[in-house]
Amino acid sequence: MSSTYQQVQKMVQKFNQDHLLQFYDTLNELEKKELLEGIQATNFEKIIELYKNVEKIEECKTITPIIALDKEKISKGTLDEYEKIGVSAMKNGEYAVVTMAGGQGTRLAFDGPKGLYDIGLSNHKTLFEIQLDRIKEMSQKLGKNIPWYIMTSKENHADVKGFFEKNNFFDYPSSDIVLFVQSALPMIMKDGKVVLEERYKIKEGSDGNGAIYRCMRDTGVFSDMNKRGVKWFFACNVDNVLVQCVDAGFLGLAISKNAQCISKSLIKSGPHEKVGVFCYKDGAPGVVEYSELSPQMAEMVDENGEFVYGDSHISCTLFSTDLESNDNIMNLPYHTARKKSTYVNDKGEKVTPTDINAYKFEAFIFDAFSYFDRFFVYRVKREDEFAPVKNKEGEDSPQTARELYLDYQKRQKKNLS
Repeated sequence: MSSTYQQVQKMVQKFNQDHLLQFYDTLNELEKKELLEGIQATNFEKIIELYKNVEKIEECKTITPIIALDKEKISKGTLDEYEKIGVSAMKNGEYAVVTMAGGQGTRLAFDGPKGLYDIGLSNHKTLFEIQLDRIKEMSQKLGKNIPWYIMTSKENHADVKGFFEKNNFFDYPSSDIVLFVQSALPMIMKDGKVVLEERYKIKEGSDGNGAIYRCMRDTGVFSDMNKRGVKWFFACNVDNVLVQCVDAGFLGLAISKNAQCISKSLIKSGPHEKVGVFCYKDGAPGVVEYSELSPQMAEMVDENGEFVYGDSHISCTLFSTDLESNDNIMNLPYHTARKKSTYVNDKGEKVTPTDINAYKFEAFIFDAFSYFDRFFVYRVKREDEFAPVKNKEGEDSPQTARELYLDYQKRQKKNLS
């Protein structure tokens, strides 16, 4: 056996992961190489530590309300001033868009990256194109191209790259569309064994949107932003067809408030809507999951009849690039997700489980909020800013997103006429 094999063998034995090599002798040379490289690249100490803490529950002692800045309650004159400030910063090249697009369209029964999904518009534009149209339109107004960074995953990067290259980057400079790959962590079975996806391949899962900060640093995105003079970046999901990713007024507000981070919110549709809501957790800004709120807290209203815990997180956040130097933000804690994961059993057979059998580890983007001294929540209108595409049918489906998108377009045309 090669010296590399012997090194890997010692590694898996040390961490009680001998099963990873059990099919080695049945593999061809390319498969052997992939398996050994995959094992060598795995941080077993980290994975085992996460596994040991899967049942650990970190509870905050106090949850208190956070007061949002409500766009509807700000005068037109002030909003216009914010707009001017934001436009000026954009013209100076201080702004960029970061789109999180690492997912596949599985829940939509779509075989491919979610960003390539067509929601059924007459022009058949994909989710990527809908966002790019907004960036291109603003860039033309500014006379300055806004850089667009797209976070893909190991699973879909090649397809996303090929899509943009095939379409000549939709007539936007290719140097201003920067793709980078989200990091991933191996999944682990309930018995502590790392999951084998194939006899020669460890199964990995993207390690959550909260890893975006470290990923931007490690892939050189922050370095690229610094070279361009970017001081602010707006992070959003690819599947929100109403996301206002080039909102100059939002940028102007952040600059005026000397914010480090400012995140958009929507009033939840009902007391028990299954969304995370903004609050203070043990005195620090953050997001509390709906399951963490008692029924009384979820239903609580103030003297104006508004939900006390009603500002829902929609993953539309503006960050100062200064966060790169914050080690806490670069290394957010991981949370455990329980999954049904296919795996290769001891006989080399692919098994599809009927029950939860594995753990996936994810960091949450909003866990960074607690590390900002100047954090703000900005409440906007749902019909203007939020139309996600999550499910094939029903709520948050292509049909509902398409209807909301078309309604918004009609209102915009009416306002301009």
